Amino acid sequence: MKLNKHLFQRILFLAFILNSLLFFGQEKPFWKEVQEFKKINKENPISKKPILLVGSSSFTYWKDVNEYFPNKNIVNRAFGGSRLLDLNYYADDLLDPYKPRQIIIYCGENDVATDNPTAAEVFERFKTFFRKIRQKYPRVPVAYVSIKLSPSRQQFWPIVKEVNQMIESYLKTQKRAEYIDITEIMNDSEGKVRTDIFLDDMLHMKPEGYKLWTKVMAPYLK
Repeated sequence: MKLNKHLFQRILFLAFILNSLLFFGQEKPFWKEVQEFKKINKENPISKKPILLVGSSSFTYWKDVNEYFPNKNIVNRAFGGSRLLDLNYYADDLLDPYKPRQIIIYCGENDVATDNPTAAEVFERFKTFFRKIRQKYPRVPVAYVSIKLSPSRQQFWPIVKEVNQMIESYLKTQKRAEYIDITEIMNDSEGKVRTDIFLDDMLHMKPEGYKLWTKVMAPYLK
């Protein structure tokens, strides 16, 4: 009986060690994407004082963003699927190398849709990232592009609107910080969200959607 008990304890210990190795051996979400950014930076010297885009797939898919703003120097470091939680986790990697003249953020939509947070929780995630930026770049202008109302995520629109309102109010209290509202321009003449500017997934946008964003964003870009 003692032998069996001893053997059982050894098995439990080995199982614990194995689980620990598996846990720590797993890559963090988006680790590969961030490493790819580092590789790009090594192969292509970072331009001096760029406008830095960070956030999720609505920026990631905007691969030709420099063509929409031909007179601006833009570096896009957004990665699809990311949440504000992920921007906070990788803040050093996303912010340190670039010494930007301005930072533009589009993120929060996946937070709302992924892990069922409250609007206040998403807002706190944003404030954490904003503070991380301010710790590194106290005087660099920061702009936040409002979370769009994606047709495929209509069930989340109430919380999206609440988060947008919280962030807008907060940025009004901060220096060198602006809120860019892209929701109104994405509506039709009846005030309903246009579905024709979205891809079939009703989440990501066609070029026409980015053209609308450009009209609103252009005056804010430094």
